[in-house]
Amino acid sequence: MSDREGHSAVPGTDEDLSLPKATVTKMISELLPNDITCAKETRDLVIECCVEFIHLISSEANEICEQESKKTIAPEHIISALKRLGFESMLAEVEDVLKDHKQLQKDREKKVSKFEQSGLTEEELLAKQQELFAASRAKFQQGQS
Repeated sequence: MSDREGHSAVPGTDEDLSLPKATVTKMISELLPNDITCAKETRDLVIECCVEFIHLISSEANEICEQESKKTIAPEHIISALKRLGFESMLAEVEDVLKDHKQLQKDREKKVSKFEQSGLTEEELLAKQQELFAASRAKFQQGQS
């Protein structure tokens, strides 16, 4: 079901959805010039708009996903939803963010594989870490004397 077909009025669903106020406030303040402030009511309206936008895009992506007989919404479904809903102007930035995210995931996998390639067990790594902490503590205490 897309947003164009209407909302289901299930109690305790949409009313419970929100974004962290502190995070949104920080983002707004970073975007505005230093001499401009944002009222709490404005921040709350921005949050409501963002939640509605996320709901709209995810509902459309879910519909696309169902049409393709898929059970998981993939990034391609979000991109298709943006196109269907007329947000083509956002596609380049969304695709850049997706590319950056995929690169971050690859980098994380490399870090995990470094752990695996160390050839040490978790216990050996923990013992080595404790040794390093002890050496650092001793060095710090010598500097305090």
